[in-house]
Amino acid sequence: MKKAAVYARVSTADQHLETQLYDLRKLAVQRGFEVVKEHCDRGISGSKSRRPGLDSMMADARRGEFSVVLVAAFDRIARSTKNFLEIVDELIEFVSAREAIDTSGPMGRMFITLVGSIAELERSLITERIRAGMRRARLEGQRLGRAPLKIDHDALVRDRLAGMSLTSAAKKYGVSRASVVRFVREAKRRQMVAAA
Repeated sequence: MKKAAVYARVSTADQHLETQLYDLRKLAVQRGFEVVKEHCDRGISGSKSRRPGLDSMMADARRGEFSVVLVAAFDRIARSTKNFLEIVDELIEFVSAREAIDTSGPMGRMFITLVGSIAELERSLITERIRAGMRRARLEGQRLGRAPLKIDHDALVRDRLAGMSLTSAAKKYGVSRASVVRFVREAKRRQMVAAA
C-alpha cells in the first residue's frame, strides 16, 4: 500500500478545509493509499511560495515519509506554473482530483512535460519583452538602471581615509556601508592607475 500525504489550502479563513479533505480521503481509499499525514494552509494565498503546511509537506517528502501527494486541484498547491513545477519536481507522484491528473502514468508525466514547456515559453517571452522595452528606452535616450548617488564622492573618500568610521561615513552621506567601501576602493584604484 502506497503512503500518501494530503495537501489542502483555502485562501480565506471563512472557507472550509474539510470540503477538500473529505474528497481527498475518499480518493485515497478508492486508490488504495494509506494517508500518513494531512498538511493544511488556511487563509493563505496560493501565490505565496512559502506556506507552513506546504513547507511541512515538502520537508516530509524530502525525508521519504510518503510517495504520493493528493490535492483537490492544481491551484491549491500553486498558482504560478514556475512554483507548481518546482513543487512537483520534488515529489515522486502527484495526484490532482479536479484535473484527474496522476503523474505515475504516462499521460500524467506527459502533462507535466507540457506544463514545463509552457512555463519555459512563458519565461522566454517575458525576457524577450523586457529586452525589447530596454532597447526602446535606450533609443529614446532614457537612462537604464539606478540613478547615480548624488553625493560628494571625494569628500566621502577623504573623510573615510582620515579615519572616520564606516558607519559614521555611511550615515553622514546617506549611503550604505557597502557603498562607502566601494567608493573608497574605486578611488584607490583610480589613484593606482594614475600613478602607473
